[in-house]
Amino acid sequence: MTVTVALPVRDGGPLLGAVLAAVNAQEVDLPVELLVIDSGSTDGSAEVARRHGARVVEIPPAEFSHGGTRNRLMELAQGDHVAFLTQDSEPADRGWLAALLSGFALADDVALVFGPQRPRREASAMVRRELTDLFARFGEVRVDRGAAALGPATFFSSANGAVARWAWERVPFRPVAYAEDQVLARDVLAAGLAKAYVPEAAVIHSHDLPPVQAFRRYFADFRALAEINGLREPLTPRYVAARVRNDVGADRAFVRREGGELETMRSIAHHAARALGRSLGTNADRLPGWATRTLSR
Repeated sequence: MTVTVALPVRDGGPLLGAVLAAVNAQEVDLPVELLVIDSGSTDGSAEVARRHGARVVEIPPAEFSHGGTRNRLMELAQGDHVAFLTQDSEPADRGWLAALLSGFALADDVALVFGPQRPRREASAMVRRELTDLFARFGEVRVDRGAAALGPATFFSSANGAVARWAWERVPFRPVAYAEDQVLARDVLAAGLAKAYVPEAAVIHSHDLPPVQAFRRYFADFRALAEINGLREPLTPRYVAARVRNDVGADRAFVRREGGELETMRSIAHHAARALGRSLGTNADRLPGWATRTLSR
């Protein structure tokens, strides 16, 4: 048996080498294949991947899509299980891959396994709290089955998640432009299969974006959740203001527990971008086409 660690890459920058080195340092009793699809890097990412022992397949940028490219990685992979990372999600320790694979042993019908994402050391209080709160909802090792409402039971992330080949042959990624992992999770559960969460299988992965970029990312994220799960948030100034007020208060409490002090204006700017992106994204189908195109990443 072989396990494949697969990454789609484009201009991976300085973090890519650290990610690949962490993969090569994994302590697992199986041969590990490192596989990369590079979609037009101009910063030498393909060469970096090859230096770390990866098999690299290069495609034009126009051929990339989140779902379609991951299907291509599955087709190319030699492993019975394929662990997906992104170019900036770094395994937190040498036991990451073994922990991720252990999820498939929890039950015969486990098709997907994922682990938590931890913030970088330099991450802002807002991002640290967001990731801490998100993965705290999953608790300990868990297996989910069956149709479920939006929440922990339907979550999966290809920034830190593995797919069983037998399950992918039955339920592949859809060739979608975005949120391919969330769609896959819903399709897998609808097919009567299971997914597992293993808290020991952690990666370091977080983004601190300027407010405009953060807004566009949240707009895309919540637009996808609306399209996949039917999520709809109120689109009123009162609702947005309440979300910002509550999130800033939660940040302040979080930082106090850490013994620090919150950068209040930075927190307000971040959560204003998030709240607006959330409300507008979940109502994107009600916006004019030009507005959706302008607001999208």
